Parts: sequence; structure tokens; C-alpha cells
Amino acid sequence: MGALASLPLTSVALLLVLAVAAYSYRLGQQRAATLAKSHGGHSLHSRPHYHGWYVALWAALPALLLLSIFAATRGRLTDALVIGTLPDDVKALPTEQLQLFLSDAYSIAFGGTPSTQSEALSHAAQTFQMVTGVTGLLIALVAVALAIGAVLFALRHVTLEFRARTRVEAASVAIMVLSAGLAILTTIGIVMSLLVETLRFFQFVSPIDFLFGLQWSPQIAIRADQIGSSGAFGAVPLFTGTFLIMVIAMVVAVPVGLGAAVYLSEYASNRARQIIKPILEVLAGIPTVVYGFFALLTVSPAVRAFGAIFGIDIPAQSAIAAGLVMGIMIIPFISSLSDDVINAVPQTLRDGSFAMGATKSETVARVVLPAALPGIVGAVLLGVSRALGETMIVAMAAGQSPPANIHFNPLDTVTTVTVQIVTLLTGDQEFDSPKTLSAFALGFVLFTVTLILNVIALRVVQKYREKYD
Repeated sequence: MGALASLPLTSVALLLVLAVAAYSYRLGQQRAATLAKSHGGHSLHSRPHYHGWYVALWAALPALLLLSIFAATRGRLTDALVIGTLPDDVKALPTEQLQLFLSDAYSIAFGGTPSTQSEALSHAAQTFQMVTGVTGLLIALVAVALAIGAVLFALRHVTLEFRARTRVEAASVAIMVLSAGLAILTTIGIVMSLLVETLRFFQFVSPIDFLFGLQWSPQIAIRADQIGSSGAFGAVPLFTGTFLIMVIAMVVAVPVGLGAAVYLSEYASNRARQIIKPILEVLAGIPTVVYGFFALLTVSPAVRAFGAIFGIDIPAQSAIAAGLVMGIMIIPFISSLSDDVINAVPQTLRDGSFAMGATKSETVARVVLPAALPGIVGAVLLGVSRALGETMIVAMAAGQSPPANIHFNPLDTVTTVTVQIVTLLTGDQEFDSPKTLSAFALGFVLFTVTLILNVIALRVVQKYREKYD
């Protein structure tokens, strides 16, 4: 809590550390060049810019490590210091009430709205302001002083014989290994957080009932005679709704995306390709909430009007509207990846087909597309995983809380796994309740399915590349 107040000071400290590192790079480079010139043109072991990077790394890394440690611990540190100044009766409060007290004190200190007011809260709020200001200023001064001291230490190593290049390259490798390790640890953390909560959910609900149950009604009913009195957590209706919208999206995205890729690769002129390809790829950068507005305000009314022509009453939110817009969103993914794999097909295959008397269209249909098929399959699978994980479009265009029924009518309202996760985790929730924990189980299933699809797609593409690279 108290960590937020010191954010401006730590931000200033970060900028100062980066400024010191940038200046120290220039300083180390100039000192190395001057040293070589003063020794009658003797060559340095490493070029001057390596010495500059060596000094800059010393200036930045220790100070950034200190700021990172402070950012990770400042909240608990601030709370502990504030708790130490509280009266004994406040310290004796249960943990949850003490955290609520600190939250109210923090709100008073930094412009929020507390739930209660008292003299003890006012005193704690003043302590919050003082502690956060002092700790923020102190860590900023220490970080800048550490950066300057590290520069002075590193400049002592700028000599003709110093192997700056070796040190800089070793540091670069270490940073890249650390980055890769953080990515792996992040993935493990996501999986473990989902897995732990999913296992807690399965203590209340059988995995068989969850994965193969036909009734989804996670709410707790008021009366015991209602269907959802004890909660019904059969996720099959959610899986069918997700699958239905995904199929509609892929029916739109695959033909259009693949057709665009074939045209851009085989038929379009360079001028047309330079215009069309960027326009297609712009679709990938549009926020999904904008697609949701487009589906809700434009596509859904158009679908309803079209259905009215044939006397069909289509609800304002339907699977077909969400699927159509989601398909438009996925088009650039499929077209861009398919375009790359089609261009990777060796020109010799085309020339051989033309030499045998085949036309352009016959060459594309019988030679190019079969040769590029593994890569196209990989692009489609990546598109499927993108469709399965989409949230905003289906939440806005397909409905947030319709009856979770098993049907495959694209003109009806459906619900999906992602929509239910949003619904279950919206607002104040009890994390000991099967209703809330079911969201983690749904997330784990969705994560597992998309992970499998991504792995299959990457393996297929890898096999293709090994064949033609």
C-alpha cells in the first residue's frame, strides 16, 4: 500500500541512474581513446566502446538491482514501520481488521475515501506520509550514490590490457539468460497459480462432473428446491459455446485469410502488396474492445435486420455476430503467417510446374499450397488458439450471462469459458467458494487446450522449416 506513494521519487531515481549510465558510457569511451593516444598509439585490447559499455553496466546494474529490491519490498517495509507506531489496541486487532485499518489510513494519506474515520487513523495516515516520503528519498539518494560510486570503481579498470570486451559479452549473455529464466519462471508461476486453485476447486467438485457435466449453474440459490441450490458445475455447455463461436470465426478467417495470402504471394503486384499487406496487418493492432463495440453496434443490428427479412427473430447478442467479428480479427494472423510460408516455398517447384505445362492457378493449387500446407496448418491452429482465448468480443456480442444450454444454433445467445471467467471474478468474491474457484478451473482447462494447440502449431511449422530451409 505505502509503496505507491514513493513511486515518484523512485521514478526520479531511476531516470537519474539511467542518465548516469548514459554519461558514464561516453566517459569510459573517451577515457579509453585518450589512454590509447597518450601511449603513442598503442592499441587497446578492446575497442573504446566496449570500455564505455563496461562502465555503463557498472553504473546501471547495482543501482537498478537496489531499486528492484526496494520496489518488491517497500510495501511490506512501509506497513511494518507504520504498524510499529500504532497503539497496542490497534496492533492487537485480527490480521484482516488490521489490514483494513492500514488500507483506510493509506486512503486518508493519499487522497482516497476511507470506510471509517478516527484519531488513530489520522495519526496512521500522517505516519504513512512521513515514512513513504523518507524511505523514497533515502532509496533515491542511495541509488544515485551507488551508481556514481560504481562508475568511479569501473573507471579504474580502463587500461590498455583490460579485457572489456570479454566482460561486456559475458554480462550480455548473463542478462539474456536471466531474461529467459524470468520468462520460464513467469510461465511456471502462472501454471502453478492456476493449478493450486484448480485443485482446491476439485476438492468441492469432481473433475468428472466438471469436465463432462451437462448443467452449468454456479450460483448458490436461495431456496433448497432450486437447481443451483448446491451449485451445478458441469462445463460442457461452456465448451460447446466456445467451440461454436470458434468454428464460426474460423469459417470466416481461414478462407479470407488464406485467399488474401495466396493473392499477395502469387498474384499481386509489388505496388498492390505494399498497400494491401499493411492494411491487413493493421487489423491485428486494433484493441479487442473496439471489435466488441463494432460487433455490438454494427454487426448485431445488421444480423437482426437480415434475419427479419426471412421472419427469423435473432436476439441482440448472438453467437454468429461474435463469431463473424472474431473471424475478422483473426484474418491478419492467418494471412500474415500463410503469406510467409507460401513465400518460403522454393521457386524451383513453381518453375518445374510451369515447365510441365501447368497454368498459374494449377501451380498454386497443386504445387504451392500442398508444399506450404504444414505452415498453413500451423497458422490455422494459432488462429484457433487465439479464438478460444478471446474475451471482450464474446462478452459484448455473445452475452455475459445467458442460460448455459447445450446447443449449436449460431443465431442464439451462448456463453463461453472466457465470459464465465470474467463473470465469476467480477466484484467481491469469496475465494473459499466453489463458485469463485471454478473460474480457475475453467482458466486451467483453457490454458491447457491453447498450450497444446500452440505446441502442435509450432512443431508443424518447425517441421516445415526443416524441410525447406
